[in-house]
Order: sequence, then structure tokens, then C-alpha cells
Amino acid sequence: MKFTAMPTRSAVAVMALIAMTGGGFAQKGADPSGVWLTENGDSKVRIARCGGGYCGTLVSVPGKGLDSKNPDASLQSRSLIGVQIMNAATPSGDGYEGSLYNPNDGKTYSGSLTVKGPNVVEVAGCVMSVFCKRQTWKRVN
Repeated sequence: MKFTAMPTRSAVAVMALIAMTGGGFAQKGADPSGVWLTENGDSKVRIARCGGGYCGTLVSVPGKGLDSKNPDASLQSRSLIGVQIMNAATPSGDGYEGSLYNPNDGKTYSGSLTVKGPNVVEVAGCVMSVFCKRQTWKRVN
């Protein structure tokens, strides 16, 4: 998963669109539990209930799949399989807010999870709540 900065104007435009539509694109009350293919198609994440929200754990990754970019040197040789990368435990609007760990750079970002349909979720990771990267994940059948 790669999270890159989105221009500030784009982020503001997306937020304005969501505010004007009342978030009408999201499936209120839909349960995102299951296995999801990341946007680039190289990893799978299992989303499951976690407290009042949802957590995401890696179930498949490409290559050796080691957490080599982790800032904690003692974790750099661990397998990424089974690592929780998403904690979206706080209900917010049409989705959930929390944090996302990006094993590609070893950083944790503020994030969100929004169900867009029965087989589509949007995951966003943000820096300073302004620079965000959004990914669309598709359910694995």
C-alpha cells in the first residue's frame, strides 16, 4: 500500500462534495467484515469487528512480506501476515476513524474506513488531516 499526498484543494473539494451530498454514496449500516483486495491488487486485508468499529489485518502480501520498514528494529524481521494495519474503532459520520499502518514506509497515519457498497470500501490515510491518500478496496469472494 502506498499513501501519497493529495493536493489540499482536492481534499477540500472531496470534503465539500461529501458534505453537500450528506455522504449519500456510503452504505449506512453495511458491515465491511470480510477479506478485501487492496487497490494495487497485491495484498489482502481481513476486516473484522473490533470494539465499536473495525480492525484490518494483513492475510497476504507480495514478496518476502517482512515488516522491514518498521521504525522498531526488533520488528523488522517479522512477517507482515497477521499484522494489524487498520484500527478504525471510532464511528464517525458514514464510516469509522482511527489509524492505518503503512508497511511500505513504516509509518502510522490517521485514517478512515467508509463502506461505499456491498463489495467496495474506501480507506484513507492522512497526514495532518489535510494531505490524504484514498484507496478503494474490493471484496474478495
